[in-house]
Amino acid sequence: MTGTTARPWRDLTDPRRARDVDDLEAGLKEPEFENLEIPEPLGTVQVVVDDHKIKRFAFTQDDYSPWHFEASPFDGERIGHAALLGNDLVQLFTLVYAGSKVVGYHTEEQMWFDSPARLDEVVTLSGTYTEAYERRGEGYVVMDAQATGADGRSIVRHRGVEILKTNPGAIGGRGSGTPDKRVTGEVAPDARVIETIDASVRVGDVLAPLHKTITAEQAAVFSRVGEYVRNIHNDIAVARSGGLRVPIVQGQQQFGVLAQLLTLRFGAPFLTSGWLRVKFLVPLDVFEPFTVTGVVTELTPTADGVTVGLEVWVRRHDGRLMTVGWASATVPSS
Repeated sequence: MTGTTARPWRDLTDPRRARDVDDLEAGLKEPEFENLEIPEPLGTVQVVVDDHKIKRFAFTQDDYSPWHFEASPFDGERIGHAALLGNDLVQLFTLVYAGSKVVGYHTEEQMWFDSPARLDEVVTLSGTYTEAYERRGEGYVVMDAQATGADGRSIVRHRGVEILKTNPGAIGGRGSGTPDKRVTGEVAPDARVIETIDASVRVGDVLAPLHKTITAEQAAVFSRVGEYVRNIHNDIAVARSGGLRVPIVQGQQQFGVLAQLLTLRFGAPFLTSGWLRVKFLVPLDVFEPFTVTGVVTELTPTADGVTVGLEVWVRRHDGRLMTVGWASATVPSS
């Protein structure tokens, strides 16, 4: 590795090695369904949650909460965003497969939030392809992964489903084959809109929404342009080879916006008891405005307070649902 320090790099790979290496993906497998080996370990890597990593994520998500730049409720320390390590976990497969040859489609993402990552913490990431199956002529693969803190505690756990190689322009909008309760994005006209989820929350309450537009620059940075990875999210030629007119926003980036919304509404409890599962239905183009919100659907008393269950969604500016899901976290009773 180029450089004089033994400290891990802030990303999955060290892009500084491009000075000495011609092919950054030499020796990696072709991302074809037939090349999967189940179970297939994807490796273990350490990354640093440094100032640059936090600032870069804040830019991609347009999320500049003071918890990440000044002080947080967690011993007053600066912490990473809830979904800061999500894309690192999703991208673990590129330690084994050539990422720039992937024209895939992320169909489902699920994360459990156990504790925040702290500034300058060295975090260990590891993952495995645990399942593969075919549906509607497409090859799906399931990844289970985790991020562990320097002291051995769990930070986040991840389970994702992806079509390894496909034509995103042809499959987007086909819907999900998983028989979950359908999220409609409909709310009662007289529903109460809430900024904060606490013990006074009621079923039917609607979360005050976030309105976002992710630019091509933000999508490119999120999707590893700084590591010289080319994909349908950061390169228009690759996007058009996949049947798209322009790059699309990575599903994991939308997931991060939903995690931002839930952090804002739940506060600190989301970072220690949160859960979020989403399905990606329709691609989101760069520069396309969208709104994220949700509705409270269930209240479950616990020894520590009440677990609040929600349906959440991402809606395009024309009203079409692009991403739907479910979330929960436990808030104190007082």
